[in-house]
Amino acid sequence: MALAHPYPNHLASPLAPADPSPKGRPPMPTPTQPSDASLSSLDAQHVEDTLSRIAPKWTTWSTQTLAHHGPLRTRELAAHLPFVHETALSRRLGQMHADGLVTRAGDSQRSPYQLSALGAALSPVHRALSDWSQHHLSLGTVADAERVEDALRRLHLRHSTAVIQVLGTGGPTRFVHIAEEVGLYPSLARHRINRLQLDGLVTRVGPRHGDPYALTDAGQALGPVYTAVERWSNLTTERLSTPPASARSAAQSHSRVPLGAGDVRTAAALRRSTVVPSAVFSHPPQPQPRVPAAVIHQSAPSRGR
Repeated sequence: MALAHPYPNHLASPLAPADPSPKGRPPMPTPTQPSDASLSSLDAQHVEDTLSRIAPKWTTWSTQTLAHHGPLRTRELAAHLPFVHETALSRRLGQMHADGLVTRAGDSQRSPYQLSALGAALSPVHRALSDWSQHHLSLGTVADAERVEDALRRLHLRHSTAVIQVLGTGGPTRFVHIAEEVGLYPSLARHRINRLQLDGLVTRVGPRHGDPYALTDAGQALGPVYTAVERWSNLTTERLSTPPASARSAAQSHSRVPLGAGDVRTAAALRRSTVVPSAVFSHPPQPQPRVPAAVIHQSAPSRGR
């Protein structure tokens, strides 16, 4: 359901209320039979991990506001979103910064926030979610950002994508087989299916308790949404797999440092270590002078107490 708060009049077109959903939709969602190829090729775990990054409350509001109002400090963003407490926005921006969705517009910790390239690339995902919601959910007149957040709330819960995939590729399926396919305990599977029913994505084919479940029109139409999510996720993976230029140059410089006799153990340790990248250090290690044996003997700890 949409939030009960009023929407401020100053929100411009990207955040303004979207067109209301078509009226006259039957109260009970109807099951659909055909399977969708895009659902069968889904990596459900990967999609859910991606959705968990962009689904938290106020993420879409913050992203779309920054997209259309330029770099903003937390207080300035809160002025555009008066229905959100500034403290909540501060926490949300901090997590978005950690997730790579926003960056600072300057070097200072007080510099305003702006969308990163990754955050700006969320636009097709938001558009796919909004289009799906407008065609298949009866929310009435709500802001586009609220429509997107409502859609993400329905989709991001763990195992939801796997259940939708099972029903989308196999057609109507009984509860016990859904639980087996997804690999869930019956109690958890029941909880997830009940939630999907409440959200209008899954319905029971018949009135009896043992009748199979199937996707509704809304559930079957999720293919384009998942495709957009996967494309954005692949962009995220590509960015994470390519180290920054500074890290690459530091690694190359480190590999060319001449080693002295006293650096053999250090070099061996660095070759064994795969946890700490060489970019952590401000400069490559330099060969250390050999310590005279007399000094080593004097400074060696005693074995006695």
